[in-house]
Amino acid sequence: MQIRPLSIPGMAVLDSERRGDARGWFQRAYCGASLEEAGLPFPILQANLSFNAEAFTLRGLHYQASPLTDPKIVRAVRGRCFDVAVDIRPDSPMRGRWEAVELSAENGLAVLIPGGCAHGFLTLEPDTELLYLMGEEYRADLARGLRWDDPAFAISWPDRPAVINERDAAYPDWTGWAP
Repeated sequence: MQIRPLSIPGMAVLDSERRGDARGWFQRAYCGASLEEAGLPFPILQANLSFNAEAFTLRGLHYQASPLTDPKIVRAVRGRCFDVAVDIRPDSPMRGRWEAVELSAENGLAVLIPGGCAHGFLTLEPDTELLYLMGEEYRADLARGLRWDDPAFAISWPDRPAVINERDAAYPDWTGWAP
């Protein structure tokens, strides 16, 4: 597994070779030893799927408050999305900055998003499905969110959302407070 660090500390693109033959291909989706070796230990406590029927569906920006911030590895298993993380950790040198990775079933990439970052995505194709490997269990009482188009972040989304739920559309702007 190849691990390419991004500018947000603890965030990385995960790539592994697909080995193919007449049957199709095989690809390693997770390797705890490789992540440990790279200084990014990631125990999986929960796995989630997100299906999105329409192109340009936006989910996010979501995060889980302390003490159980929610690190995650996200991979598209069908379709394609623009996947974004915003660093909102109080002690991070990249606080308030964002990174994005295009994930698709075709490119096979995954992204590791550290706890303390807000996460969201915009689907770029209909019938996009994402697999989340979670480093913490979900707790509804700690679930939080920030506005996807907050000018403080100035995220360069590839398009405007066509589908967004009321909760995600109504999240507040970030004013620099700690999660």
